[in-house]
Amino acid sequence: MKAILVDPSTSGNPLRWDDVPDPKSGAGEVLVDVHATAVNRADLLQRAGAYPPPPGAPEYLGLEMAGVISEAGATVGEWQPGDRVCALLAGGGYAEQVAVPHPLLLRLPDEWDFIRGAGLMEVFLTAFVNLFMEADLREGETVLIHGGASGVGTAAIQLAREAGCRCLATAGTPEKVARCRELGADVAVNYREEDFGAALAGEVVDVILDIGGADYLQRNVELLNLRGRLVVIALLTGATGSLDLAALQRKRLRVIGSVLRNRTLEEKAEIVRAFRNRFWPALIDGRAAPVIDSVLPITAADQAHQILADNRNVGKVILTVRDAAG
Repeated sequence: MKAILVDPSTSGNPLRWDDVPDPKSGAGEVLVDVHATAVNRADLLQRAGAYPPPPGAPEYLGLEMAGVISEAGATVGEWQPGDRVCALLAGGGYAEQVAVPHPLLLRLPDEWDFIRGAGLMEVFLTAFVNLFMEADLREGETVLIHGGASGVGTAAIQLAREAGCRCLATAGTPEKVARCRELGADVAVNYREEDFGAALAGEVVDVILDIGGADYLQRNVELLNLRGRLVVIALLTGATGSLDLAALQRKRLRVIGSVLRNRTLEEKAEIVRAFRNRFWPALIDGRAAPVIDSVLPITAADQAHQILADNRNVGKVILTVRDAAG
């Protein structure tokens, strides 16, 4: 098969679509012919050598995909060849085929194309696990979502809205701010034009989903209400910040660090199961949906990465491997 390879010996770590060994699936796995995959910031980090795949995962980029099962292992339950699926991956989505443990699959509805399926799993599961399993966000609470126009941000706004929460968001352009409001944010702040801490000072914030890291840390703590929860899922402004521990004690706050990719299969399976039970109906009936920014062929992966690197996207950037319309 073919897959995207990274050339670390050349400046910029260029990507190429080249021949690699075919994957092999185990008894509890299915082999999927990939029709579409999606770009995540973790892919850019892995490409740069800063985020290696976990042990046992494919070395190729790609944390999600949608496609058709071509082979099914002996212990995969109901799954069989011909099933249209989307899946969470530890790696390997930028390829013609990938082996997937069956608990990480969701069945693609007949009316969905592979583009929608490819843009769903990583962002919606990241938003879900961090808002509702890590931070225990509850109906009636207020959540602040940084990077509201990102893939995870657009998913998080929709899930918070579905859960009956008041939603605040930050974004970097007027167009992105407007899109956050369209998706359900009650308040959206352009962090490039005004300080989000000052702009939201009158809000009572129970949960913050943070991608900023160091530069956002103190302002996040100041915004949080009594028993507030801060979940840090990315470190775009740096990994080392100053924290007022007295405020942490006084407000009885919780600071939670979280990643999805390196969790065990058992943890990921539980996340998929819980998400399917709670929010899958909202996606099936169209109340929530992945936001698709652009669609490119897999051979244009370099260009797709640059869109994310430049922060030009609202929602997901999709890469098609085969016909993605079916």
